[in-house]
Amino acid sequence: MDPKSPDDRPEAAAPQPLEWRFAQVFGERGAGEDVQEVDIISAIEFDKSGDHLATGDRGGRVVLFERTDARGNASRTELERQDYSVPRHPEFRYKTEFQSHEPEFDYLKSLEIEEKINKIKWGQTANNALFILSTNDKTIKYWKVQDKKVKRISVMNLDTSQSADNGTTSSSSTSSSRGLPNGGSSEKSYNCANNDLPFPPGGYASLRLPVVTGQELNPVARCRRVYAHAHDYHINSISNNSDGETFISADDLRINLWNLEINSQSFNIVDVKPANMEDLTEVITCAEFHPTHCNTLAYSSSKGAIRLIDLRQSALCDNHSKLFEEHEAPGSKSFFTEIIASVSDIKFARDGRHILSRDYMTLKLWDLNMDSGPVATFQVHEHLRPKLCDLYENDSIFDKFECCLSGDGHRLATGSYSNLFRVFGCTSGNTEATTLEASRNPMRRQVANPTRPTRTLTSLTRAVRRGADGNGNSNDFSTKLLHLAWHPTENSIACAAGNSLYMYYA
Repeated sequence: MDPKSPDDRPEAAAPQPLEWRFAQVFGERGAGEDVQEVDIISAIEFDKSGDHLATGDRGGRVVLFERTDARGNASRTELERQDYSVPRHPEFRYKTEFQSHEPEFDYLKSLEIEEKINKIKWGQTANNALFILSTNDKTIKYWKVQDKKVKRISVMNLDTSQSADNGTTSSSSTSSSRGLPNGGSSEKSYNCANNDLPFPPGGYASLRLPVVTGQELNPVARCRRVYAHAHDYHINSISNNSDGETFISADDLRINLWNLEINSQSFNIVDVKPANMEDLTEVITCAEFHPTHCNTLAYSSSKGAIRLIDLRQSALCDNHSKLFEEHEAPGSKSFFTEIIASVSDIKFARDGRHILSRDYMTLKLWDLNMDSGPVATFQVHEHLRPKLCDLYENDSIFDKFECCLSGDGHRLATGSYSNLFRVFGCTSGNTEATTLEASRNPMRRQVANPTRPTRTLTSLTRAVRRGADGNGNSNDFSTKLLHLAWHPTENSIACAAGNSLYMYYA
């Protein structure tokens, strides 16, 4: 018997939209408090387990947070009492921070290299140590963060708590006036006033050597590798390979392949630089490895195209294996068409089947098995289309918003202006489109959703457009939520609003 076509199958009940709640905030700005430029967050990334979160800022610092409410941290007694899964409030705490990059100056090109962290990627954990790749415009660094015991000196004769000027010593340090084993004599007098530590007249009856004891554990960051001098243009993305041994770095014109253990050389695998720079019409905007296939990666361009390449085809991947792009309707092209089509971020779904891309106006979900067009399109900034001229004049049209997918692939999220971010459902029958604000009350700017066009899709091979602006508020272009990340296994989102890190759960 032939299986039913998508038209004949009964439609499942539409999933309910998630109810998002505020979890916590780090670095919250007080009323009237000015934000320092160096404190603005420029990168966010969860590790694969979701137990650690890293942020980078414009001052070149990397700040690490660790989860404190994980089920694995509970005692055996607590776990035995739980006959059913109890939803836990996700909580993170500050772990440590370190200065990853410093401002530099390229004397050959007379170019200042700022310390701003462009991207952060987590490496594979080994021996209870965390590994992190961080990059600014020119230099990539590989960091190892590990807890180490702080050693202290104890069990000494000398009493450092008392001043030498008062001439007093502790009773346990006072010796008799008879002959002393360490050569001291009661007939000799010692002046302690000029010494840093008190020394009793006649010396000590016995000499106790200091003992070094290990006390608390403190995380210590150490730079393992520095990968430099491989990019002529600003690095816009880095991505770890699933093999755990290599990673890629991409700038406007080239993508390089590195081995984590070798920082003296890299291999150029993509080069879009023309012989004559006047012929340049397209640049690379983002690149990412496939989550499970170590030979596959994707990169996006300023013309809105996404190219899939296979490293097994050739050493220099001039030709792509698949091209994903959506062509504009005839007659709809304008001065801003190519600008707003530029892809600012791409993310693979965890299963590796789909790619999510973000351009200025929309989110697009692509199926790797279907390169004729996106399977779904979500409108993010359609309400700004009449204001493109103003956005061009104040350079807001060039803002690069990131995107992310939930671990199960059922939802996706991206940022917007006025510190807003939007969450969309992307499964069949799910018309969820929620607008949230990065604040302690994420729903305060919510209004009733406008009437949505009915969805008439019979399968995912036809595109759907939804998610028009529903907040009813004017946009503040000076406050923008560019960076956010979705927890790999739970419905939890971390997002950056200026120098503040907000976390939400559902």
